[in-house]
Amino acid sequence: MSDIQPLAHRRARGRGLGRLAALLTALAVMLSLSGAAAFGAADVHGTALHPVVRVPAKAIDAVAQMQPSWNLGNTLDAIPDETAWGNALTTKATFDTIAEAGFRSVRIPVTWKDHQSATAPYTIDATYMARVKQVVDWAQADGLYVVINIHHDSEVWVSNITTDHDNVMARFNSTWSQISEAFKSEPRTLLFESVNEPRFNDVTAAQKTALLNELNVSFHTVVRASGGANATRMLVLPTQGGDGAQPLLDDLSTTINSLHDSQLVATVHFYSYYPFSMNLAGGTLYGDIAQKYLDDSFTWMHDTFVAKGIPVYLGEYGLMTSPNFFHPETVERGEELKYYEQLGYAARKYGITTALWDAFNYLNRETLQWRDPGLFAAIKSSWTTRSGTASFDKVFVSKSAPITAESLTLNLNGTHFLGVWQGSTRLLPGRDYTVSGTTLTFTAKALTRLVGDRAYGTDATVQARFSTGVPWNIDIVTNDNPTVAAATGTTDLTIPTQYRGNNLATMHATYADGTNAGPIDWTPYQAFNESFSPDYPNSTIVLTPLFLASLRDGVTATLVFHFYSGQTATYHVTKNGSTVTGTVG
Repeated sequence: MSDIQPLAHRRARGRGLGRLAALLTALAVMLSLSGAAAFGAADVHGTALHPVVRVPAKAIDAVAQMQPSWNLGNTLDAIPDETAWGNALTTKATFDTIAEAGFRSVRIPVTWKDHQSATAPYTIDATYMARVKQVVDWAQADGLYVVINIHHDSEVWVSNITTDHDNVMARFNSTWSQISEAFKSEPRTLLFESVNEPRFNDVTAAQKTALLNELNVSFHTVVRASGGANATRMLVLPTQGGDGAQPLLDDLSTTINSLHDSQLVATVHFYSYYPFSMNLAGGTLYGDIAQKYLDDSFTWMHDTFVAKGIPVYLGEYGLMTSPNFFHPETVERGEELKYYEQLGYAARKYGITTALWDAFNYLNRETLQWRDPGLFAAIKSSWTTRSGTASFDKVFVSKSAPITAESLTLNLNGTHFLGVWQGSTRLLPGRDYTVSGTTLTFTAKALTRLVGDRAYGTDATVQARFSTGVPWNIDIVTNDNPTVAAATGTTDLTIPTQYRGNNLATMHATYADGTNAGPIDWTPYQAFNESFSPDYPNSTIVLTPLFLASLRDGVTATLVFHFYSGQTATYHVTKNGSTVTGTVG
């Protein structure tokens, strides 16, 4: 993916094997071909460098054994070096943490361009190759399957194939020839992925298909010809751009079928329905459209590949801009949890192995602690079981009106509702809440107690618990209508805002003639954090330079700020030269 960047944005094994070790190595190869097992590679003293991991002979069974998977993102793929995008140097402890968390495989994206000559013979720096090998071996030492690839080289030089075909193909083949040679003795727990999210500009759809087919076929030829364990190593082939659209899946299926190789794996990336993933075009909730998009996508992958015995490795999944921890959350927390809950279920239902994209978002690489234990607990739970959710994760109680009963809809997801708890105290059915079908209603009496002195914001948090999975947290929030005030700015506009217990959901921007205002012209609902961003600690909403630069000079735009409570605030902005004025009313 186009990586989220924090702050700034984004043994060679010699001879000397004893007779017994040699026999074991030969037996390992025979068993890997027959389906019994793969053994760890041995060093010159015949000592296993990797724990014994039984790798099924069939690729579809082996890839299933890789579930769940994790990406060491923004690390060896970072440009120009491993720490350039804010992550600490990877250590063996990184993979200890990943294995202990329950992951069975890791994808280690690698960008080679800054460690390789740009002209023939395109030699990869030996020190860098050794570093990649060290990281790969650390992961395998924890019993993890590993996937390595050509990553950001994809957009840096591979994409130039449309105008510099012969040189790009020569470099691509040389790169994979060197990688293959360096790793040819690694066990079958190491997989090669040809190229990350390949894209081709200014050519027809048919030409794009032909170019990716050429890259994938050439990758296959180079690796297989290199010998050693590469003769039977599982090879991962991508769709164009990692896209899961049916025509692109069909193109990849054609390529895989043409190679007549049972050790091939299809890979696709998934970042949810775009408006939801980016919170634009009104995609504030994980609703029916986003849910259908996920189920359709997994159905297409299953029917095109899995049902025909070809494994699918979802090499990256997540959301485009969340979680971030360096900016206000683009996607509302409860809606995010619903997405991950459904994705984990779909992976099990459709037999797809999924790799969480972690640029820095989930695991703090310095402390090796999960940044949001609650979020990770929900993701981890989705690997094995379903969790119940609800229509929203907040109940809003107006401060300026009498307190009345409030309801949510339970999404059981095949579970059974057990009740509601506040900490270790169970709320009483009938007195504190009622359940009718899937409607959970909190009584006025319970809400009165829960809001206490009715300070704006979250006054209490309760949990709806279900027969399986993680509980669903529900914040009891006191709120009133938010207000905005006049302001003047130049490069950005900081709008004084009284949130009064509300959380900003989206911004609708139009001109008087009905056309859309903002850098995204196909929808009035602009992108969260790109065109506007809430600053809750300082009680403001900030209109970004990107948004202000897109405004028509001398023409007033009307903005409607939408909040998750359902309340709104209307604002008007006018740009005159280098000055922008915001007014109310």
